[in-house]
Amino acid sequence: MPVRIEKTGAVWTVIHSRPEARNAMDVAHARALYQAFLDFEADEAAHVAVFWGEGGAFCAGWDLKQVAALSEGEAWEALAFPETGDVIGPMGPSRLELSKPVIAAVEGPAVAGGMELAIWADMRVMAESAFMGVYCRRWGVPLIDGGTVRLPRLVGEGRAMDLILTGRKVGAEEALRIGLCEYVEPDGSARARAEEMAHGIARFPQGCLRADRASARGQAGLGLREALRHEWAGSKDMVRAEGAAGAARFAGGKGRHGDFDDI
Repeated sequence: MPVRIEKTGAVWTVIHSRPEARNAMDVAHARALYQAFLDFEADEAAHVAVFWGEGGAFCAGWDLKQVAALSEGEAWEALAFPETGDVIGPMGPSRLELSKPVIAAVEGPAVAGGMELAIWADMRVMAESAFMGVYCRRWGVPLIDGGTVRLPRLVGEGRAMDLILTGRKVGAEEALRIGLCEYVEPDGSARARAEEMAHGIARFPQGCLRADRASARGQAGLGLREALRHEWAGSKDMVRAEGAAGAARFAGGKGRHGDFDDI
């Protein structure tokens, strides 16, 4: 199977498996990943997804051998779903706007389009020897899966320009330092750490969590007053739907002194 899903409670681990090509993305895998994340979004029992590449690589980018064998028209037609009219990104889910969080667990390379997939996620856990980089700079292949949009928002315009224009390798420690990832773990443990985080997040009231996530993601480019109105509009109903019940649990003795376990 090019893509499979392992489910543990409310956490889905979406596994990209093309290890013979360092998980470089071909059309079949792009379509399969896109559908996997649509299924995650649609399942009410699924709260958080972990996105992991099997075999020691997150994703080495777009499969340039396949691209070279296709004409431009054929390449885009292969990414279309005729039954819905959707045209997906070459890397699969990179243009989806989900309502639920995704954590990328990065072992080995996440380069070119693979880096774009990693920064599509809400957070990134990198193994110590993992690395990112705009490696497609060498071949004249542009960033077309959100890299030029998301990278400056993550690390700032100057650092983004450095990475985009030079294409240089970015190791895990530098990625952590500049905000390109949030956690660095020993090699082989990125998935386990990401799943541990996912289970912790899945325990919380989900309506409030998703409203806060949507506001944080949606405020980019908005003025302060508009962003505050957007926050209020998306969150006010959660005070009644979940906040009142949570406040009652606290009043009954739960979660005192910052305790996140007994909630």
